[in-house]
Amino acid sequence: MPNLATEAKIFACNQSRELAEKIAATFGVPLGNVITSTYSDGEFQPSYEESIRGTRVFIIGSTHPGPENLMEMLLMIDAAKRASARHITAVLPYFGWARQDRKDKPRVPIAAKLVAKMLEAAGATRIITMDLHADQIQGFFEKPVDHLFASTIFLPYLRHLNLSNLTIASPDMGGSKRAYAYSKALESDVVICYKQRAKANVISHMELIGDVTGKNVVLVDDMVDTAGTLTKAADLMMEKGALSVRAICTHPILSGDAYTKLENSKLEELIVTDSIPLKQQHSKIRVLSCAELFADVMHNVHYNKSISSQFIM
Repeated sequence: MPNLATEAKIFACNQSRELAEKIAATFGVPLGNVITSTYSDGEFQPSYEESIRGTRVFIIGSTHPGPENLMEMLLMIDAAKRASARHITAVLPYFGWARQDRKDKPRVPIAAKLVAKMLEAAGATRIITMDLHADQIQGFFEKPVDHLFASTIFLPYLRHLNLSNLTIASPDMGGSKRAYAYSKALESDVVICYKQRAKANVISHMELIGDVTGKNVVLVDDMVDTAGTLTKAADLMMEKGALSVRAICTHPILSGDAYTKLENSKLEELIVTDSIPLKQQHSKIRVLSCAELFADVMHNVHYNKSISSQFIM
């Protein structure tokens, strides 16, 4: 039988407050009271303004750069541990620093592993996150990790569009597994873009593997940063005879001149979640909320119910 004696409380880091409010409302509890004091040099201190002794605490916060987002999550976890919370679940809609998941050249860090260890050292007893950049990051943790797939949000939307001659595309070789999973669910064809980078965020060459002539193409990726890959792929596919090109990307980082690239590209629509708040609104960007997904999983975790249907595509 589930342990109903343990109360669930939900708190938000500053960068994810809007999403946390939606999650708490769907979960059915008020968002907990936290205040943050800031010193003149920029140092800050979060403080729980209510008792959390013996409770299950869910702390919601994406850890996208800058580093203060990760630091706030760590401080919130540490404060909960020192306030005698029974369970501390770090809910990271976007797990930042995940692109550094291996040594791809000498003398570089494995930042994803470091972040995992920092979260555990701070006191997190469970991690809930969505669409990790690399699935194997789950193995960097010694605590349970619930890795959710945004496909449960995107697939109903794509089916609602009812696109004829649908083709799923991966913007790079690394995302082919994700693209094939979507294509299997939608019973569609798959094409893959092969790209070479001159350096991070700079593409030197891109080729298309597969035929998109007369197809409505949907590019699938876990994140959109500078939008260079997506917009270049969209323009290439339209040149190759595609009828339309859309993209679904779970995490809208959208840094640098990403919005300008989107505006000038042939990409018809960019569909994202609210795992990271948008810096600005854009006519080509459609946001689908992940609040219900996280609220359902958090509810099942709290009441010791299965969540397998939410992270198997």
